[in-house]
Amino acid sequence: MHVECYGATLPEDSRQHTENQDAFAIVRAPVVTAVVCDGAGNAQLVARRVTGLFELWLAETTLGQMLAADLWPHWVRLADSALLGGSESTLAAISMVGSEARGVVVGDSRIYLLPEDGGCRLLAEPLSKARLGSGDVQPTSVRHHMASHDMLLIVTDGAWTPLGPARLDRAARKAALGHLSDVPPAILEAAGQHGRADDMTAMAIRLAFQ
Repeated sequence: MHVECYGATLPEDSRQHTENQDAFAIVRAPVVTAVVCDGAGNAQLVARRVTGLFELWLAETTLGQMLAADLWPHWVRLADSALLGGSESTLAAISMVGSEARGVVVGDSRIYLLPEDGGCRLLAEPLSKARLGSGDVQPTSVRHHMASHDMLLIVTDGAWTPLGPARLDRAARKAALGHLSDVPPAILEAAGQHGRADDMTAMAIRLAFQ
């Protein structure tokens, strides 16, 4: 099996060259990891800084370390301390450790599960809206054993707020009939058609069993 992972982001006015408060990263080693951040304050810089921190920490982590422990709570504490007193950021992230999705949510970004048998449900209810850098983060851990046709969506509030689970489900499943890379842009397009008023980012993750 291998992990498919794609993302897309757009600023509020939909022009790619405009400042975007969101940032995302896809890291391929030691395991495939998707990281999404939505900044506040000096927003564009802080979101990119946070994704950069997690890219660095993942690069310094061995596969054995990823298999042995859930490192996300530790990394969240480090990121919270690094940003303390400055700009703040949400975080939603997933690492695929074998067939298990391990991740975390901080703030109001969300991770949804779209199982094969239908529906769209939130994988974890955020414990707090406190962002990285506030000193008050309460990270919500995410764990899910992926079935062959499960799809995970990571979305910032600019994408999930105008859609809600039902529209998000329809947009993602329709696009996934083509290729998984079509799913994030389709979500952003649907959000744009339903009155979104913020920068927005969407990522899609799925296991391909061979």
